[in-house]
Amino acid sequence: MKKAVFLDRDGTINEDVGHITDPQMFELIPGSIDAMNRLRVAGYILPLITNQAGVGRGLMTEQHLQTVLYAFVRLIEAAGTKVDGVYYCPHHPEEGIGVYKQECGCRKPAPGMLEKATEDLGIDLSVSYMVGDHWTDVLAGNAAGCRSILLRTGHGPREIAKLTEEELSVAAYIADDLAEAVDWILEQEG
Repeated sequence: MKKAVFLDRDGTINEDVGHITDPQMFELIPGSIDAMNRLRVAGYILPLITNQAGVGRGLMTEQHLQTVLYAFVRLIEAAGTKVDGVYYCPHHPEEGIGVYKQECGCRKPAPGMLEKATEDLGIDLSVSYMVGDHWTDVLAGNAAGCRSILLRTGHGPREIAKLTEEELSVAAYIADDLAEAVDWILEQEG
């Protein structure tokens, strides 16, 4: 069984600029590639776990999303790292159109994408982490059985501002960015 750090995309690895429909919109957050590589050196695999409701809302087709995701994978590979699988949810329960308007088990905060990655990649959730800038990332990670870290990048500051101390306490850690989250994860290993 492998240990993993499940990573959200927008606001975690790249700047959150809204629904990314053009690969030219990607802007990597400083330090994110180095942080990912430090996790790799420590033996973690890195599945990408991302809600992509732009498909559900009709802003792009699922095929277009796959083209954008492929461009993102090439971008981070050119920058010097990689992810171990891309898992996305195209649904939205209220604003989805057609088959994409549904309550599903894959849209975070549900743990479906993490569970699928765990099955595909042979992950031990008890030694794994979920990192993201949305409260739904924390809830999905916890529901899957791993420890979750909330970032202050992307939507993180708005998310933190609307939560109580008690709610925030279910996150294993709150970090300024992915680099600090990785520092904390590596400290946990001793």
